Amino acid sequence: MSYEEIFILGWLANIFMIFANVLVVLMVVRNNEPEKLKEQSIQLNELKKEYDKYYPYHKQMSILAYLLPFTGFFKVGFRLFEMTLFLSKNKDANVYNFIEYKYTKDIQRAKNSN
Repeated sequence: MSYEEIFILGWLANIFMIFANVLVVLMVVRNNEPEKLKEQSIQLNELKKEYDKYYPYHKQMSILAYLLPFTGFFKVGFRLFEMTLFLSKNKDANVYNFIEYKYTKDIQRAKNSN
């Protein structure tokens, strides 16, 4: 297998994970009421603003992860695995609770490191 084929395979894996992300989003949107989603969005926006203070280059790093072969695949794959474990351990939790948990945990880690 040549380097070119490995790179193409890595980018295809990244594209697959983009579609997996879109699938998760569609499932969440379909299974929730619009008003509840709007409330959750407002709350997550506040957390994201605080998160952006501590991690200002997060967006650029995410884009870079999808440009590098296999990086987005492993990053999103690990996040989906982590979300599955979180949801199986916390029976009444949903994807919103997981995202809130991750933002809060990362913000707290950044505050403790300063």
